[in-house]
Amino acid sequence: MARKMKKIILASGSPRRKQLLELAEIPFEVEVSDIDESYPEGLRPAEIAIHIASNKARAVQQKIDMGKNSSLTILAADTVVVLDNEIIGKPLNRQNAIEILSKLSGKIHKVITGVCILNGFDEKIFSEETEVAFHELTLAQIEHYIDNYKPYDKAGAYAIQEWIGAIGIKSIKGDFYNVMGLPVSRVVQELATQHN
Repeated sequence: MARKMKKIILASGSPRRKQLLELAEIPFEVEVSDIDESYPEGLRPAEIAIHIASNKARAVQQKIDMGKNSSLTILAADTVVVLDNEIIGKPLNRQNAIEILSKLSGKIHKVITGVCILNGFDEKIFSEETEVAFHELTLAQIEHYIDNYKPYDKAGAYAIQEWIGAIGIKSIKGDFYNVMGLPVSRVVQELATQHN
């Protein structure tokens, strides 16, 4: 029988992250705080993801005044897609989404999620990296996906659990759920050590 976990605060409005915590049976509530997602120059991709995740967690901590709730645990994450050392963000529009998926077509890219678990003054940060290889995609496939699934809120302009993942992904090396936006098994392990 699974050990009952304490309720956490998810500092993210992402439907995928909510779905993954539900899948892992982690009780949570959502509290989102809009932050500036810029970062200092010279950081490596994993450091960028951790920097943004940490800022998200701290913004939510300030918002809910942890003075009274110092036992609350906040979980924040940020996912970046990296191709040839270039960070690929969320598409700006349809044309940009076509360009992004055309770039990823036939190549291997990395998906890196930075995670911050904040409990009072105790901060645990880590990142998880997954390699994803795409088959060569046709323009018709790319346009079909964009027009039907509208992946404008997704880094790299795709979601692995959607149609494009089923038909376009050749292989993945690492945690599948990390590509969805949260390395959920690692998060469960880290939460368990924090709650012991």
